[in-house]
Amino acid sequence: VNGSKKRQNDPATGKKNKKEKRGELAVINSDLRDEAVQKGMRDAWQRKESNIHLDCEPFPHCQITRFLQSESFVESLQAELLQLNFNSKSNDLYKFQQSDDLGERKEDHISQIRSVIFGEFRVWLSEVLQVDLEATVDISCAKYEHTDVLLCHDDELEGRRVAFILYLVPPWEVKDGGTLDLFSTDEHCQPVSVVKSLLPCWNSLVFFEVSPVSFHQVAEVLSEEKCRLSLSGWFHGPSLPRPSRYIEPPVPRHTHIPRDESLLFEWVNEMYLDPRYQARVQQEFEESSEICLATFLQEEKLRQVRSALQSSEIQWESKGPPNKRYYGCADMQSVPSCVQECWELLSSESFFILLSNLTGLRLHYLCGDEDESENEDGKSETENRGGAGNTQASASNTDADTSTTEKKDKGPPTCVGELRRWMHGDYTLLHDSVKREYALDLQLHMGCAGWKSEFGGFTSYIAHDEDEELLTVYPEDNSLALVYRDKDTLKFIKHINNSSSSQLSSQNTAAFYDFSFNYYE
Repeated sequence: VNGSKKRQNDPATGKKNKKEKRGELAVINSDLRDEAVQKGMRDAWQRKESNIHLDCEPFPHCQITRFLQSESFVESLQAELLQLNFNSKSNDLYKFQQSDDLGERKEDHISQIRSVIFGEFRVWLSEVLQVDLEATVDISCAKYEHTDVLLCHDDELEGRRVAFILYLVPPWEVKDGGTLDLFSTDEHCQPVSVVKSLLPCWNSLVFFEVSPVSFHQVAEVLSEEKCRLSLSGWFHGPSLPRPSRYIEPPVPRHTHIPRDESLLFEWVNEMYLDPRYQARVQQEFEESSEICLATFLQEEKLRQVRSALQSSEIQWESKGPPNKRYYGCADMQSVPSCVQECWELLSSESFFILLSNLTGLRLHYLCGDEDESENEDGKSETENRGGAGNTQASASNTDADTSTTEKKDKGPPTCVGELRRWMHGDYTLLHDSVKREYALDLQLHMGCAGWKSEFGGFTSYIAHDEDEELLTVYPEDNSLALVYRDKDTLKFIKHINNSSSSQLSSQNTAAFYDFSFNYYE
């Protein structure tokens, strides 16, 4: 089965002969050789569903309990894998530990299981599924511990045809988390909701077809003691046809709403209304392209809004799809009056002017057009904005001249915003369909006193097509975060993990909130 040579039985050493040794090592479960089982799997695969161990859409999959016959072999394999060097991996999509590719590993049990999976099992799977799978070695070991997660994705990459996972876990329960969750999809081939959760089981194998609708995730591991260890990889073969990428309709933008400066004096900390202090803020912002303004709202107004956000009257809509985002968004028609007033503040004409004074951006026609004024080096202010600070959210200025021309052709400054609720399990992901353009991002956080970075929930700015993190904005109660980003800068909000629950419960709440706005010159 595994193609490795075994020594003949030696009475002096007690070594078993080749046949006996094979019988207790990496022999695939004999149930898989049963013709009825194979036919059932083949029929389920062709129907794009499974009724062998599971019965759900949206994509074909099978779970095989007790994949390998020899328990001693599986235990030795687990021990060998735990001795590997694991690399911590964390980005918008996941947080877990992974070994290097095991294609070249020479350890006895790892090399044998690799030989079995990509040898006999691959041939068997090709026959059952009637798919020509290549003998390509693509396998690694993943280790998920407390708060580790792999969010919604479809596994699609050129050449991947069937994904597989072999679980090597201790006794596992639903309360431990770490389930393999399968998603239903809509008419646009976008994921909608979890329709089936598979619990990891010792020595069990799960495999499924990689397709435009094979959305799945590894739910967050909640256990603080157990390790979710698995071998996983892909069989390669001819890719399935993929429909055209679905592009979400753009969110409508609006110009400022007519509200006079009295609104500012009612709501904003008077410190930020002082022209001399505004000049200092603007200088700092122009040097680094970002700033956080602490205690931004007056204390009484903050207290009113923070209390009102707990109201059961507010209707929260779950924002998706889960391969792009997952959080609560308020229906502004349902919010209490003080929350509506705060929204109007951030959308008002007077606030557009205040932002112009704080940042130097031209967000109102009364503000000077700094893009057309040349500095002593012959470059526009837009080209120079961002400075040389390590935390600037500007990945590149090569498009500065083009952007200035574009801004001249645009209409009046606009904005778009939403009131968001952040709870355990919420996040946003990077995705290709987002329109990349210059914008001023605003976040006004509420209800997150004592928040820690290890909880997640922070906003990370990165350079497009790079892993380099340019800036991180952490939730801070009553702090107004302003970040100017260019076309080569993307952002995501890190998955909020289970360790946040104790902090939120200590404040008798399950969530914190932010007003999130984007302003365009």
